[in-house]
Amino acid sequence: MEMFSQPKFLAAARALVGSVAQRLGFNEIQCGQISLAVDEALCNVITHGYDRRCDGRIWIKLWPLIADMPGLKIVIEDLAQQVDPATIRPRDLKKVRPGGLGVHIIREIMDEVRYERRSGGGMRLTMIKRLRPVQAAESPAPPASGHSELNHE
Repeated sequence: MEMFSQPKFLAAARALVGSVAQRLGFNEIQCGQISLAVDEALCNVITHGYDRRCDGRIWIKLWPLIADMPGLKIVIEDLAQQVDPATIRPRDLKKVRPGGLGVHIIREIMDEVRYERRSGGGMRLTMIKRLRPVQAAESPAPPASGHSELNHE
């Protein structure tokens, strides 16, 4: 997906990412969290990278991961101002003030987060969310008859 650095396109980006995550097997809560991480990342590009200019280009690429642990890889690229990836950190959560939580939210939701400068200018953010197997506590209770059923997914 390619979009301009305009907040009015954020809802479409969230919907696309949420829909793809759902099709890959993430539950409703996880889909919402992944969409939130993408929204935060895009807001950071618009606000900080493009300094709220509305003519900047942003590319969102999605890949299903099917190797050892399935999941979703999301890459967001732009041609905005470059920054040193080492300086991209969440703010101190002890300092109470509005805003500035995007990087913290992204790192809490996603399993892998990598910021890097693009060789042709701009930045690249790669985020990975793994689809974990259902934990025993989340598994449905066995049938009352005492017979177990096999799940053939």
